[in-house]
Amino acid sequence: MGLVELFLSGGVVMWPLLGFSLLSTTLILERGLFWLKLSQQQDQIIQKTLLLYSTQPQRAIETLKAHTQFPLARIFLAALTLEQGTPDDFRLALESAAQAEMPLLKRFNTVFESIIGVSPLLGLLGTILGLMQTFSSLRLGESLTGAAGESASNVTAGIGTALVSTAAGLLVAIATLLFANLFLGLYRRQRSTIESYAGRLELLYRQYYRRYLARQRSAS
Repeated sequence: MGLVELFLSGGVVMWPLLGFSLLSTTLILERGLFWLKLSQQQDQIIQKTLLLYSTQPQRAIETLKAHTQFPLARIFLAALTLEQGTPDDFRLALESAAQAEMPLLKRFNTVFESIIGVSPLLGLLGTILGLMQTFSSLRLGESLTGAAGESASNVTAGIGTALVSTAAGLLVAIATLLFANLFLGLYRRQRSTIESYAGRLELLYRQYYRRYLARQRSAS
């Protein structure tokens, strides 16, 4: 049995399962590229920014403005562009900006969860529909010889093809679940990274703010 025949034997539910698989593949590729780019470049930019900020705050801000495609750069900019805010204001700005970035980091999680939950159910529905159609062709009360035996043989073959939809549903759900868990792990890791870098930046800002107050007192 060829691939096309195997697909068609699964019944009508194979079409939404195909749609789910294409959607899942597209979103997995998008998320994969997003996290790959983030892991390769963001840390270098943030490390450079932290080093610059202790001696050249304005250059650090300019570096962040040139890399606003990264969540941490946007979070840092939200706090660093405050007009001489207090350390408490600075922390509040960091926390608010970080919370605003969380939906982007968790993007498509709900879609993945829906695909994981619905795909096996669609597969089971396809199997039930296939079995109903198969057993409707079996005439009970006949001996398993001649035409009746052939009918029973067809039932056995029909049960096998009816299970195709269940296998397809499980395959789509399992593949999506593996990548969804991978992206969830990357999200948790990124959240810890944001907290760590935000803490380091806050310490630097407190030092900068103390120097600023000292200059203000000296000038007065």
